[in-house]
Amino acid sequence: MLYKTLAKKLEIPNLGLQQWLLISCGFSCLLVAARVLVTEQLSHLFLIWNLFLAFVPYAVSQWLGTRPQIWKNKPAMVSILLVWLLFVPNAFYIVTDLFHLDDLNNAPRWFDLLLIFSFAWNGLLLGLLSVRKVETILQQVSGRSFSLLVVFAVMWLNAFGVYIGRYLRFNTWDVLAKPFTLFNELLDIIIHPLRYKMEWGMIGVYAIFMTLIYITIKKMAGQFHQTIK
Repeated sequence: MLYKTLAKKLEIPNLGLQQWLLISCGFSCLLVAARVLVTEQLSHLFLIWNLFLAFVPYAVSQWLGTRPQIWKNKPAMVSILLVWLLFVPNAFYIVTDLFHLDDLNNAPRWFDLLLIFSFAWNGLLLGLLSVRKVETILQQVSGRSFSLLVVFAVMWLNAFGVYIGRYLRFNTWDVLAKPFTLFNELLDIIIHPLRYKMEWGMIGVYAIFMTLIYITIKKMAGQFHQTIK
């Protein structure tokens, strides 16, 4: 009797995926708060902003998924997907925040590793779920083949966006704030691929890796669903 009572109390709450995502993101933010309190430095607050930017495409895709009436309106659909496409690289960009691991040494290395990795993990999850939602919508609108093609194209654009953000230091707002400067930088990279071999190598490797992660997790989710039936 005591065992059953204890087991019931320790039972994991039956929460939905979005609730667990919020808990996971909240845990990451708590880690930042703890670091600020202990070190009295605000150096890692940028991670919270980056996570917020990663949440935007997830929120847009979820919102679009609940409004099938918009799917039939091509101009509105294209406009929303373009906004989504501008923000979705932010979700994958957080992975490169691991570069900041060596920036400061006023906290234990294991703590900073967990801190940054937790944000990278949550950003990656938000990005993958967002892409999956858009793929599902496009599959219903335009068919499976077209939706898969879009997924592969999006992963390449994500990798390109990660490069633009990390190395060229442009962000999403620069599409409006510095459109000509951004266009000239991108045009130079596209026109002279041999001059930017390392850059294209980085973009290609990241695109392939993100595609592999997406397909693997998608297959895992399907297999797990079959297992628990």
